[in-house]
Amino acid sequence: MNELLQAVLNSDEKAVLLQLISSLTVSGKQYFLRNEILQIFAEYCHTSQKPAYFYYSSSVGKLIHYTHEIVLSEDNIWFVVRPKIANQEVWRLSADLSQWELMSPQAFLDVCDRLVNRYQPHILEIDLAPFYADSPSIDDPRNIGQGLAFLNHYLCNQLLNDPQHWLEVVFQALRRVQCDGKRLLIGDRIRSGNQFAKQIKEAIKFLSDKPADEPYEKFYFHLQDLGLAPGWGNTAARVRETLSLLDRLLDSPQPPLLEAFVARVPAVFRVVLISIHGWVGQQDVIGRDETLGQVAYVLEQARSLENKLRQEITLAGLDVLGIQPHIIILTRLIPNCEGTSCGLRLEKVEDTENAWILRVPFAEFNPDITNNWISKFEIWPYLESFTNDAEKELLTLFKGRPNLIIGNYSDGNLVASLLSSRFKVTQCNIAHSLEKPKYLFSNLYWDKLEDQYHFSAQFTADLISMNAADFIITSSYQEIVGTPDGMGQYESYKFFTMPHLYHVVDGIDLFSPKFNLVPPGVNQKIFFPYTQKTDRDFHQSQQVAELIFHRQDSQIIGILDEPNKRPIFAVAPISSIKNLTGLAECFGQSQELQKRCNLILLTSKLQPSDAHNAEEAKEIQRLHDIIDEYHLHNHIRWLGMRMTGGDIGEAYRVIADRQGIYVHFARFESFGRSILEAMISGLPTFATQFGGALEIIENREDGFIINPTDLEGTADKILSFLDECENHPHHWQEVSEWMSQRIINKYNWSSHTNQLLLLAKMFSFWNFVAPENNEARDRYMESLFHLIFKPRAEKILEQHLRK
Repeated sequence: MNELLQAVLNSDEKAVLLQLISSLTVSGKQYFLRNEILQIFAEYCHTSQKPAYFYYSSSVGKLIHYTHEIVLSEDNIWFVVRPKIANQEVWRLSADLSQWELMSPQAFLDVCDRLVNRYQPHILEIDLAPFYADSPSIDDPRNIGQGLAFLNHYLCNQLLNDPQHWLEVVFQALRRVQCDGKRLLIGDRIRSGNQFAKQIKEAIKFLSDKPADEPYEKFYFHLQDLGLAPGWGNTAARVRETLSLLDRLLDSPQPPLLEAFVARVPAVFRVVLISIHGWVGQQDVIGRDETLGQVAYVLEQARSLENKLRQEITLAGLDVLGIQPHIIILTRLIPNCEGTSCGLRLEKVEDTENAWILRVPFAEFNPDITNNWISKFEIWPYLESFTNDAEKELLTLFKGRPNLIIGNYSDGNLVASLLSSRFKVTQCNIAHSLEKPKYLFSNLYWDKLEDQYHFSAQFTADLISMNAADFIITSSYQEIVGTPDGMGQYESYKFFTMPHLYHVVDGIDLFSPKFNLVPPGVNQKIFFPYTQKTDRDFHQSQQVAELIFHRQDSQIIGILDEPNKRPIFAVAPISSIKNLTGLAECFGQSQELQKRCNLILLTSKLQPSDAHNAEEAKEIQRLHDIIDEYHLHNHIRWLGMRMTGGDIGEAYRVIADRQGIYVHFARFESFGRSILEAMISGLPTFATQFGGALEIIENREDGFIINPTDLEGTADKILSFLDECENHPHHWQEVSEWMSQRIINKYNWSSHTNQLLLLAKMFSFWNFVAPENNEARDRYMESLFHLIFKPRAEKILEQHLRK
């Protein structure tokens, strides 16, 4: 970067940069983000009649494209540049551009504080870097999110370098495996790693003469004499395969062998999935805003986990000992549950044998608050007491400790951190969507937003849980480190200021192997291709089609003049982030789209009076205003109602029957379950460029990635696709088939669960091998919890008590 700055500032291009900075200064602002910087530079290139290459390929063009933030201070210009993914640098340039210097994050954060007149000397600095300094780290940014593969290679290299030491480590780790006090894998007779290795070979020799399908019960006495306990397999062939994998691994460590062996270790039986902030149920809750995607995700994950664990237990030969999986979804009990099951303490998960929803009530500080559903922004004061009560309930139901705790979203991840610390078990975090990158400058102006969003508590909780977690799974690579054009969600926690509260100078190690890309699946009983006619209910299809296109109802706006036009479909809660108003405006501004298509919106609310808060009411009213402004009443159907999961799945297929398309127009989308649902149903899907949709769709030549800030460009992309469909009659079917198959092949719960359990076992082993840094890190997290988070949460509680 220093060389690039020299190339700019020691050449004629210096005048261009001065002119750009002058244009920024004239605006009267001091803080600029990448999109605005690029726009001003593009305008300069246009008015100055620069050649086409100059915008991208000149030295100053490269510098501007690397720049993500510019701050104008009294005497200097501060550039935050990102020359490559996961690598940010801060440079200070003098006002006349005669001097430049690489600066520390701390210096930049001080400048940001001064910008909002909130500078405080000697402010608390949070620095997590020391806890990662001695840990193995990924080198290549392209491999971020592939932590499991990295750890496999690292551990195999350790085995090669010091085989005797690691033989003993593997022996001690396997010796700890047990369930309900029953020793598994290794019995009391084996006392050392060398003896263990010898007995493995003896067992393999003994089993080589046994019929492959001979049940474990017929020969287990002999294995016991060798010191081997149950858990190696249910048949002679399975036991021999598992022991042979370990034997080969010890003789010649290779990552595929390590992964194959660890996958067979029966180490996970009891799992807690935490999803706290409400409406976790199976009837009449799917479709409630704010929790819809997360509830569906957790329920499907629970079913898949129980199914996979049951298979593993059977293959390990442990079902005959009465061992079975036990899954608990931990959430809050809502006394005023509006007729749903969310007031029940315990509810069995449908289509499972031993998976349950456990609901624990919040401590009753103000019943007007705690007896009702509470927004994710207001939930923070109740989490510690909830954790205390949940700990007792879990110990009672499990009759012991869980083996794995999985948190969901910021609140669930914080509780997962607290519980895993107490139980001393492996913790997995799933953010789903971090709020910080969704709201521009939310950290810089946190105090002005505090009454509405309480970001001081949430961002602190995020820092605690993401660093306390043993491993973090994400749905996409960009969730961690973004793209060359934009920062990732976790990357946004690398360094930032909370003026008058603290500075984060190094908030997370993006190169840590704890990050792992494990995308979710789709419930293929509900969401499947429209072409699978035999799996569809003809009567349901007729009812859903009538509802979408024709029925008049108080919960529906719009009467279509031409119901048979190609439908543009969108399913989302109404919020500024989901941006259905932007989609309606895009449709309203394009006469050609209105001429060729109808717009179908499926939400859960229709009137401002239905809204939970002022922001939501404002967005609903804006959608009404857009429909009126562009006279869309005969071109749009807006359904503001909750539909069952089955009816939503059929709605996608009904739209596909008419060769419709799906548009996901969010300003930002971490991943987008509805994108998966639409694509697997066979709908050609256009999705926002901001977030994880890029990785789902893999922007084909057809151009299905859209910019929600460019209404005209979006309309042009959709129209271009429609033209292609008209010019080539099979084009729609070809795209439909490609999208269906992509989701079926890549985004399935079986693959997700296999990876999740493999990660849990591998990181449990890793924590046994190298616990030192974890202990120090956990103490640091406890300090942040008690000294920062709790005082912020108590302030929210004070507000609630006054209501």
